[in-house]
Amino acid sequence: MENINHDHLTKYQVTVHFEMDDDFMTFVPPHRLYINSLIEKNILDYYTVSMESQRCWIVINAASKEEVEAYLSKSPLYKYWTIEIDELFVYDGQSYRLPAVQLN
Repeated sequence: MENINHDHLTKYQVTVHFEMDDDFMTFVPPHRLYINSLIEKNILDYYTVSMESQRCWIVINAASKEEVEAYLSKSPLYKYWTIEIDELFVYDGQSYRLPAVQLN
């Protein structure tokens, strides 16, 4: 993962299905530290979790699906995951829009 040409990064949507056991919650704090570090490095755009469905959605910037897998495999929770990685074609939302013009 070193020496990546950041001009050629692609956005990927990762869907994570996870299964919890008695030890799962002990791995959450170090996992959150790892996720926070990826967010701070602009590797992760979004990270969301549903405990109801035991799913997680991540938007990640990487050069390939293999690189996405490499980032994810470093999570302390990785052994609990089944993942799907999809390359994104369109990625848009409120945060990519110009602020609305406010007339006084």
